[in-house]
Amino acid sequence: MRSDDHLPIGEVARRAGFAASALRYYEKESLISGARSDGGQRRYPRSVLRRLAFIRAAQNVGLSLDEIRAALAALPESRVPTKADWARLSSSWRSRLDEQIAGLVALRDGLSTCIGCGCLSLRRCALSNPSDVAAGAGAGARFLPSSLRRP
Repeated sequence: MRSDDHLPIGEVARRAGFAASALRYYEKESLISGARSDGGQRRYPRSVLRRLAFIRAAQNVGLSLDEIRAALAALPESRVPTKADWARLSSSWRSRLDEQIAGLVALRDGLSTCIGCGCLSLRRCALSNPSDVAAGAGAGARFLPSSLRRP
């Protein structure tokens, strides 16, 4: 690889929309890899921009760093991932996204009456949660769809 095939950390941060500290953290966590120049500066191959785009998308879907790490480990190290590689990795996201969409629709539709917290502070709660029965189901907003109650 030519030296101009590698980008300095500031350029990668700017182009990917991540802070340089996030890049250093992702490198420490083995989500991305870089090299050091002769002068000790951190450099990344251009292909890291695709991995960072994947990390951003996966975070937006709600994947944990451990799930992202496992997904990235399935990508080839020796070549730039293909469209088929990305399709294979993201195929499992569809049901997760559908669940999140359904949860957001339910939240949107219920906002005018109650956010489902079980607080009994609104008059509506006497109808939706008489005698605070939601408290028996555990902490948090029990009437929100589970996809919106992830810790």
